[in-house]
Amino acid sequence: MEILKSIGFKKHLMTAISFFLPIVVASGFLLAIGNMMDGVTIESFTDGFSFADTMTTMGGYGLGLLPMIVSCAISYSIADKPGIAPGLITGMTASGIGAGFLGGMVGGYLSGLVVIGLTAGIKVPKWMDGLMPTLVLPFLSSFIGGLVMYYVIGTPINWITEMVTGYLSNLDTSSLFLYGAVIGVLSSIDYGGAINKVVFAFVFALFSEGIYEPITVLILASMVTPFGLSIAYFLGKIIRKNIFNRQEIDTLKTAFPMGICQITEGCFPIVLNDLARNVIATGVGGAVGGGLSMLWGADSRIPASGMFAVATMTRRWAFIGALLAGSFVTGITILLLKKPVDPNAEIIQEEKEEEDISWDDLTIS
Repeated sequence: MEILKSIGFKKHLMTAISFFLPIVVASGFLLAIGNMMDGVTIESFTDGFSFADTMTTMGGYGLGLLPMIVSCAISYSIADKPGIAPGLITGMTASGIGAGFLGGMVGGYLSGLVVIGLTAGIKVPKWMDGLMPTLVLPFLSSFIGGLVMYYVIGTPINWITEMVTGYLSNLDTSSLFLYGAVIGVLSSIDYGGAINKVVFAFVFALFSEGIYEPITVLILASMVTPFGLSIAYFLGKIIRKNIFNRQEIDTLKTAFPMGICQITEGCFPIVLNDLARNVIATGVGGAVGGGLSMLWGADSRIPASGMFAVATMTRRWAFIGALLAGSFVTGITILLLKKPVDPNAEIIQEEKEEEDISWDDLTIS
């Protein structure tokens, strides 16, 4: 029963993503800076290297460790501290046999559940209680998890990865647009929330296998909202239809530069004021931008960093064109859906609440 209670697949995956997302961002920026300066991976420290080479190499190191990091994070989420050692070792095993990010995810669940099972199943004398979390559990769970990865699940994971890779590599034009549109919608409509993170885990697994187009769609979709809302503001000035109050206009001043770095959260004050219409506009724009990005073959070589990722792409025009198309569609859609408002209007929640509440309404419970 204890094992079954521990299989909170979504909960543990979300924990893992929250662990490795900062590493992805940091590594991506390092790699992007190195690539912009024509850096290469340092093969031999004694042969000499440039500053750009150090940036590229550090970024590559960070991304290369992600199978181990996600395995460790999932195992830790399931089994607490005893899950760290088997998570690291099983994740490194997955990386070593070529199972990649997907293997790291599976290895994390495997390690964590093995620790839970051993904890529930092994009974030791009182004098050995202190050895359980530091010796017995890390050794046995690492031993079991590593062997299972080598002899049982490693080959099927590689087979599944090759099958998916081959399938996506042979998609026709209409299918490419459809897949890109689906990824674009799912990546954009919850503004960096749970759906976005699940999609990120899927497209990053493809990224680790050398399929760069899906994660490029996710990068684009995360930027469509701030770019689209900014475009809506300027288009509204041209056609004399303002849809933003004063607070929202001030919000755009920070939301747009945050969007350049692929940070969608700066748009929350605007989005939450009219969630339904914003979700529709974002979804439509994400679908158009994502479909075109996939169709045109935009291929970021780093899994994050927004516009900084453009430096790593072989088809930069494809990404920029798809981003502009999706952002314009988002802007036009929200402009059509929302009613005009006074640009000088400012809603202050505290004042509104004071007007709505009288002293006669207050009671002591």
